[in-house]
Parts: sequence; C-alpha cells; structure tokens
Amino acid sequence: MLEVFIQQTQAMRRHVEMLHALFKSATEGIIVVDSWGEIQLVNPKAQALFGYDEGELLGKKIETLIPQRYAKKHVDHRMNYAQQPKARSMGGNFDLKAKRKDDSEFPVEVSLSPFSTSDGDYIVSFIIDISERKKQEVALLEAHHEIQNLNADLEKRVEQRTRELARAMEELEQSKQEVMRALEKERQLNDMKTKFVTIASHEFRTPLATILSSASLIGRYVHSEEDEKRQKHVQRIKSTVNNLTEILNDFLSLGKLEEGQIRNVPVVFNLYEFCKEMVDELRSVCKENQQVQYIHTGDSEVCVDRHLLKNVLINLISNAAKYSGEGKDIFLNTAKVDSTLNIVIRDQGIGIPEQDIPYVFDRFFRAQNSGTIQGTGLGLNIVYKYVQLMNGNIHLDSKLNEGTRVSLVLPT
Repeated sequence: MLEVFIQQTQAMRRHVEMLHALFKSATEGIIVVDSWGEIQLVNPKAQALFGYDEGELLGKKIETLIPQRYAKKHVDHRMNYAQQPKARSMGGNFDLKAKRKDDSEFPVEVSLSPFSTSDGDYIVSFIIDISERKKQEVALLEAHHEIQNLNADLEKRVEQRTRELARAMEELEQSKQEVMRALEKERQLNDMKTKFVTIASHEFRTPLATILSSASLIGRYVHSEEDEKRQKHVQRIKSTVNNLTEILNDFLSLGKLEEGQIRNVPVVFNLYEFCKEMVDELRSVCKENQQVQYIHTGDSEVCVDRHLLKNVLINLISNAAKYSGEGKDIFLNTAKVDSTLNIVIRDQGIGIPEQDIPYVFDRFFRAQNSGTIQGTGLGLNIVYKYVQLMNGNIHLDSKLNEGTRVSLVLPT
C-alpha cells in the first residue's frame, strides 16, 4: 500500500514538474487571475511582454495591463464573463491593446480558459504579442493600396492613351476627309474645265462663223440698192459681237468671283433714274415689239452696290428677253420698303421645267427646254453670287410655257 502511495506521489510530482516547466518555458504569455481579477500567476514570457520583474504583478488587478481608456469597460466585461465563464478568444470584432509597465501599448491576441480548484475559480489567459503580424498586415495593406494606386494610374494612362489614339484616329479621319474633299474639288474643277472647253468651243464657234459669213456676204453687196442687205448683215455682226461680249463677261466675272476680287461697296443713288437709264440701254437686246415695262414705288434713294446691282439686273432682264418670244414684254418692278429693296423681274417666256428649278443657280446648268438658245449656264450662278455679296436673297418661280418670276430682296 505504501509502495502504491509512493508511486502515485512520484507521478504527481512529475506532472507538477512538467506543468511547471511548461508554464515557465511557454512561448506565449500566461497569466492566471482569480474571480476578483487579481493576478495569481505570471509566467516569464508574460513578464517579458509587459516589462515587469518576477513577482511584481502578483496581487495586482488585471486592468493594470490594459490601457486606461479601456480599463472601466474591461471591468464590466470581466464581471459579465465571471457569470458564465467558458473558453474563448477575445477581440474577435476589434483590435486588443495591452499596456506595458512604461505605459507603451502593443497589439495582442488573448484566449481565456476558466478552471476551478478547491481554493476557488480561476481564469488563465494566453497572451500573444502580434506586433509583427500587425506590421505585416499594415505592409500588406500599404502594398495593396500601392497596387490599387498603380492600377488606377495604369487605367488613367490607358484611358489617356485611348483618348490620344481616338484623337489621332479622328485627326486621321479628318485628314482623310480633307483629302477626299480636295480630290472631289479637283474632280469638279476638271469637270468644270471640260465643260468650259466644250461650252466655249461651241459658244464661240457659232458666233464667229456667223460673223465670218456676214462679213463675206457684205463684200458682195457693192451697189447702193443693196444697202438694206448690207445693213442686215452689219446688224447680225453687231448682235453676234454682243453675244460674244456677254459670254466673255460671264467668264471674267466668274474668275473674279472665284479669286475674291469683287467686293460689295454700297453707295447712295436714285434707283428710279438708274433703272430708267438701264432699261433704255437694254432696248438693243429686246426682240421685235418687245419692251421692258418699269414701275417703282416708294422712296427712290437707296444705298446698295450700284455696279453689282446693274450686272444682276442686266443679266436677269437679258435672260427674260432671250427666253421670251417677239411681242412678249418684260416687267421690272422695284419698291423700297423701310430699309429693304424689293425687285421683281417677270417675263412671259418659255418658262423652266419644274424638275430643273432647284438647279437653275448651279454653275453651267441649263434647263432641258433651252434648246438652241445661246447661253453658258453661268449667268444665274453669277447673279446668285452677286446677290450673296450684297447680303440679299434671290428666289425664282417658273411655269412651263407661262413665264418666269425672279424676286430679289436687298438691304439698303
């Protein structure tokens, strides 16, 4: 019996020694407190963590090791825990801070385990300094932020490069469009040159042949009784020369317009007298029994470009006479209303087909029913540009076989 007791005693001693060695050599801080929160045992690791000497913490409240700002709240937590003690970790939802003897703080991880003895209830705390882990977490967080910043910077650079590429593509497209427009303009210019050569060769060849024919015939009429025949051919030559002059004037005017040599220079003059003189000059272009009927209403004094207006009216009235039959009068009406000059030229000629009206102001365009009537297709285009130079508007209405009406509105 004694031998068994001795064996049990030795076994218990070994267990106590082993527990003591474990307590002393543990790599975690171990602190044992009683139910009142007083420290009963502290292992060397815990003393080193908190900076205390051996035995210095015994009998002190556990709150000694907690930052002052958390001490009161910790007392409440400790008392609540004592009501229902169980093994658990602390600080799952927040960071725990511990306080050293020098009042410096460090992050910790704590686990609690309650136990009871014949002397009463105790709680053992296992404490780990997680300062290095926190540093690593901070380093990882900073690295993560750095990566986020790098990603954001990269995205910005990619976005910037994308915008630059889009701008470059847009500029390239604009350059392409400009090249296409230049090529189209060049093509149109070549077409215009072709049309010009075709029209000029036709318009000049016919009048020149007429002049040559009439000049040859005049030489045959040597007797005085043949004077009427001579005068007839002289008149044909004069009329043909006038036609050639009109054609040349159209080409010259177009060239000056394209080069920007023509300017709008308004002057004050008497419109009624101006139009009366012009109507008298245009009698030579009228056909037999054809007259220009002129009416003016309102103040006669206007302020517009006299030269441009004369060219416009001569062109429009000449057209009206050219495309109207013998005995068909042309009507010119002018009216000054406030600061606006309204002009209407109306004829009773062959008119213009409805489908051709939208194109009458285009360069080289001639209506389908113009037939053999001489013309370059430039007159109305030049008129349109002159009216634009004078900051005015022009409108044309026409009905086939009934006549044409051209309306001008000019600021005075």
